[in-house]
Amino acid sequence: LSKPFQRYTFFQSITELGGVPADVLQDYDKITGYALEHKVPLEKRDTLGKVQGKLFDHFVEPKLVQPTFIIDYPLELSPLSKKKEDDPNLVERFEFFVGCRELANAYTELNDPIDQKARFEQQVAQKDAGDEEAHWMDLDFIRALEYGMPPTAGEGIGIDRLAMLFTNSPSIRDVILFPQLKKES
Repeated sequence: LSKPFQRYTFFQSITELGGVPADVLQDYDKITGYALEHKVPLEKRDTLGKVQGKLFDHFVEPKLVQPTFIIDYPLELSPLSKKKEDDPNLVERFEFFVGCRELANAYTELNDPIDQKARFEQQVAQKDAGDEEAHWMDLDFIRALEYGMPPTAGEGIGIDRLAMLFTNSPSIRDVILFPQLKKES
C-alpha cells in the first residue's frame, strides 16, 4: 500500500479500462448500439446515464482489482450530489473499489433546493417509466433545504463489503451478520 492508489474519472475508466470509444459515450444511439453489440443487457427505458452506468458495470468494474478511485460521475447517476463547478454535467462524487468490488461511495451533498427539486422531478418521471431505482419526490427534504444547509459531504464504507473482500465471499448474503429469516410456508 505504499504507492498511491489508481484514480480515473468515470468516463476515463470506461475508455481506458473498458476499451469503449470516447465518441460513443455521449450519443444515445451510438452508446445503445455499442452496448447491444457487446451483449450488455439494456431495457427500453434506459436513459443515456443508465447506459453509461451499465457500460461501467460491464466493462470496468471487473477490472478494478487494485485499490482504485473512480471520480467525477455523470449527473444523472447521482441525483443527490452537487454539480462540479467546471462541468455541470458531472458531480462531486467518488467511489472506491478493491478486488472488483465497490467499498465506498462518497459525494458532496446537493444543498440547493431548486436544483434538488428539479432532479427529483426527473427521478419521478423515471420511476413512472418503470425504473425501480429512481427516487421519489421528497417534499419534506426540499422544504428542509429551503431553510438552508451548510456545505456537507459524506462517505459510506460498508463493513459488509469489507467482510466480503477479506473472506473472498461472492455474495453479500454470505457475510451479513443478521440476515432476514426465511418465512416459513
